[in-house]
Order: sequence, then C-alpha cells, then structure tokens
Amino acid sequence: MSGDAVRLVEVGPRDGLQNEPRVLPVETRIGLIERLVAAGLRHLEVGAFVSPRWVPQMAGCDQLMRCLAPLPGVIYSALVPNERGLDLALESGCREVAVFAAASEAFSQRNINCSIAESLERFAPVLSKAQAAGVEVRGYVSCALGCPFTGDVALADVVRVSSSLYRMGCYEVSLGDTVGTGTPRKTKALIEACASEMPVTALAGHFHDTYGMAIANLYAALEGGVRAFDSSVSGLGGCPYSPGATGNVATEDVVYLLGELGMRTGVKLEALVDAGSFIDQELDRPTASRAARAIIARRGRMGQRMS
Repeated sequence: MSGDAVRLVEVGPRDGLQNEPRVLPVETRIGLIERLVAAGLRHLEVGAFVSPRWVPQMAGCDQLMRCLAPLPGVIYSALVPNERGLDLALESGCREVAVFAAASEAFSQRNINCSIAESLERFAPVLSKAQAAGVEVRGYVSCALGCPFTGDVALADVVRVSSSLYRMGCYEVSLGDTVGTGTPRKTKALIEACASEMPVTALAGHFHDTYGMAIANLYAALEGGVRAFDSSVSGLGGCPYSPGATGNVATEDVVYLLGELGMRTGVKLEALVDAGSFIDQELDRPTASRAARAIIARRGRMGQRMS
C-alpha cells in the first residue's frame, strides 16, 4: 500500500458539530474551516441545509457558505435532505452536496420519518436537479455495520441501498458505521460485498469510534482497496440515536496512521492538531484524538525542557 494517495473528507464542521451540545456561531465555524484548509485538507463538509429548529448547530449554513473564499482544489460540500435543501445550497453557491439514506428501516423511520424506499424516491429529483446544475452529489449510507434499534444489518440491505445511490448518480458512497460497533472482519466483508455491485473506487469509509475500532476498521477498508475516508478533527460528534456513541474517527489519528504507512494525504499533522485545539477550546471539551493528545503532551515536555 506504500505510496498510495488517500483522500480525506473532513466532516467535523458538519457531522461533528451537529452532534455536539454547544451551538457555535457562524464566525467560529468559519474559523475552524479556515484552519483545517490551512492544515492541508481539501475536501470539507462544512454544513447542512436543514431546519435550524431540528439541528440548531447548523443554523446560518447559507451565510457560512457565502463567506468561504473559493480556493483552487478545495471542495466545500453540504448535506441536503430534500429539494428545498438543495435549492438553498445552490442559492448559496455550493458546488457539491451530499444525501443520506439508511440501510436499516428502523433507523430510517426514526431519523428521517420515512422508509428506505421512500427516502430513495425523495432523492431522485434532488440528484436530477443537482446534475442539471453541474453540482456533484455524494451519498451516505447509515448503519452499514449495525443499527442502534435492531442490531445487525444484513449485508444485502447495505449493498442494495449503496448501489441504488450509485446508480442514481452519486459519484461516491460513504459507508457509515453510525453506531461504531463494527470490527475489521465485518468491515472487510462489507467492502467486498459492496464492491461486488459497484467499483471499489466509488466507496468511502465512515467509521465512528464508540468501541475503539474506528482506526482498525479504516485499516481493514484500506486493505480492501478503499482510498477515501471521512474523518472528524478531534473526533468531534456522536449519534443522537445511539447512547454512548462517539464521534467519527479523529482526523489526527488517520493522518498519523497513513503517514506511517507511507500514504499521501497532503495534510500537515502539527497544523491539524492546532485546528483541533482551537475547536476544543471553543466547545470546552478534551480532544478525542490519541495522536493529538500525544503530540500536545510532547510539546509540553519540550516546553518544560526549554524553560
């Protein structure tokens, strides 16, 4: 695997912050995004065009999107739940959007109040309109390795939803371990099953770290040929439907692992740790990244020696 390039999709500003209890102003969220870009991240999911009544952490997404300076090679994407969300995204100048479905019927009903089939029907006009506007669409599949309500999810169900999104026009489908109960063995089987129906190059991994398996699952997916992964700076986030669920795998930990494997991400780890420290201070929380904790501790020791 040495020498391969891996594309990271930084989801902390959206998937991370929307599951943190503190609501941050738009200016602070922009400050985080700017620091992440300065650290070398080039694909960032920065918000969601959803009702602030339901997700107050994402209020002002249109303002945020308009304030972000366009930069060569940098993608700012946003989640859209329906056509109304897409319209708002297009009005704000967004050039990539994401849609989300679940592999679990129970989760789909609890999360978006409709069946899986109904959710896919809802996304068809979203993809058509986005494609007509020249906007790329990325897909998410929640509960790919387990559901908080029903437990195990059949691989056939994940494959069916993932391949449906791909056939509808999603250029990439991110397989989400929403609950964080996945293991490397299950992850390997998941990648193999989905790659039997769509190109492995169109698959991405999205692993939450509830049971401490996120980095191991990411490595298993990497061995299976996946070269795109979602990650969240400082391990921000969680899942409101899964008590105890933690955030997505920490970007710092992913960058450290990939660097040790000789794989290219273009991300500067030290600057990334600084971006994580910035948002942790704003949220009054400790970092969930083991790599960041080690680097911060090392800096402290070096400072003591110099004083």
